[in-house]
Amino acid sequence: MSDIKSISGKAPWLTNEQLQVLLAALSVGGEGARVVGGAVRNTLLGQPVSDIDIATTCLPQETLRRAEGAGFRAVPTGIAHGTITVVAKGRPYEVTTLRADVETDGRHAEVAFGKDWQVDAERRDFTINALYVEADGTIVDLVGGLADIESQTLRFIGDPEQRIREDYLRILRFFRFFAWYGKGRPETEGLKACARLKSGLSRLSAERVWSELKKLLSAPDPSRALLWMRQAGVLTTVLPETEKWGIDAIHGLVQTEQALGWEADPMLRLASMVPPNTERLAELAVRLKLSNQERDRLAAFAATVPPHPEISETGFAKRLYRSDVQGMEDRLRLALASARNDAASDDAAMFRAGNLSRLLDYLKDYARPKFPLSGGDLVTAGLSKGPDVGKVQRALEDDWIESGFSLERDELLARIPHHAGKA
Repeated sequence: MSDIKSISGKAPWLTNEQLQVLLAALSVGGEGARVVGGAVRNTLLGQPVSDIDIATTCLPQETLRRAEGAGFRAVPTGIAHGTITVVAKGRPYEVTTLRADVETDGRHAEVAFGKDWQVDAERRDFTINALYVEADGTIVDLVGGLADIESQTLRFIGDPEQRIREDYLRILRFFRFFAWYGKGRPETEGLKACARLKSGLSRLSAERVWSELKKLLSAPDPSRALLWMRQAGVLTTVLPETEKWGIDAIHGLVQTEQALGWEADPMLRLASMVPPNTERLAELAVRLKLSNQERDRLAAFAATVPPHPEISETGFAKRLYRSDVQGMEDRLRLALASARNDAASDDAAMFRAGNLSRLLDYLKDYARPKFPLSGGDLVTAGLSKGPDVGKVQRALEDDWIESGFSLERDELLARIPHHAGKA
């Protein structure tokens, strides 16, 4: 693959008329523009391309002028760092002026704009992310990225420590890109640098850390990357909960996902790596600033008690009524992955896996039944407003659940005096 000089024929996105017009507009008068980064990398690796980024020698204001002159909408989304978002027929292209880092503090960089493609390439993080493509498909490789694409080696550009000290997030990006694009073991010098400088991760915002972790956990198989993160002490630094709990469940979970056609679920994978302890997971949610939805999902996971695999469907329905369905599904999926992992050498585990699959199938079409009485119904039936209404309603609901949800409204109303006497 290192002999490839062009991606023509491999990159249908490059023939997009709007992209070609934009590249041409940015290249007249001695200036230049090239597609850079993920679109090039993914095309060479045969993976889907989503975002298309452009590097240009045009200064930001000139990029604005030329893009608007070509009939596009241009938005100065990151103009201080040279980035203009150009929108063409609803599709955004991030266009960034060539840059050199003047000063960095491990999180932010002060940049100077320039016209030197070599300098621009050398300030980037990894060789596979620093490949450029001309409008005609010609590949421009200034840092050895093509050879690393061929061997699927994730390598820092230049000195790994220097790259990391410029932005400590690159430690997590090293493992994230390894999870998605690497093979074998991580490049030795990069791995050592990540281990030596892991304390710098404390300087990053929680939002940046969680964003990278979630992208890593979304990879088709993050298990190797997580193993090396743990070996380097990086995983314990950002997820200390994993230190004693371990990451052994990840491999079996990934195998089960692939075998059963489950989508990669970063939250389920996170749950497999941390203890199902309500207090610890609440602390984790605060520390990483998880969204409310993510926080609530972990809380439900911790609070849900999984049933015995041999429970009947009626018994399972009763359990589900007062359970969080997502929490139950997460618990069952992890239990099934564990059972499948053990099934090769344990007949009991194979039997358990079959029962867990049955319960998960039941969940697919589950709809929580609606209790036929409200508090107002109880007041109408003669109960005085107050705390006793709630107590009686809860007792009636218990009866209804225990009956397998078969008690009718009139039967429940007839039980009010019995429970009212105990309230």
